[in-house]
Amino acid sequence: MMNIKNSQLAVDKWIKEHGVRYFNELTNMAQLTEEVGEVARIIARRYGEQSEKESDKDKDLGEELSDVVFVVLCLANQTGIDLQEAFDKKMNYKANRDHDRHHTNKKLK
Repeated sequence: MMNIKNSQLAVDKWIKEHGVRYFNELTNMAQLTEEVGEVARIIARRYGEQSEKESDKDKDLGEELSDVVFVVLCLANQTGIDLQEAFDKKMNYKANRDHDRHHTNKKLK
């Protein structure tokens, strides 16, 4: 099982030791948007119909996804969200709501 709580603690420790302080929430939201855009660019060019530019071929999708996770963890920390608790709650909700939904979706057959 993924342990988001430890990840939040690791990010907080890194911020305190290396980052001086958290950027404010609006700055982090802008950074999150930028990082998601970088993920979108890789996906669109590598797996979508756009051609991949030579300069994009060395981009690491895992690294870009990790950047997204890092900023999400920062936002959770600075807004007092226990993301592990929120994630577990969401997974339980989705498991109950979607228990049969996807199995009966003819588009997924």
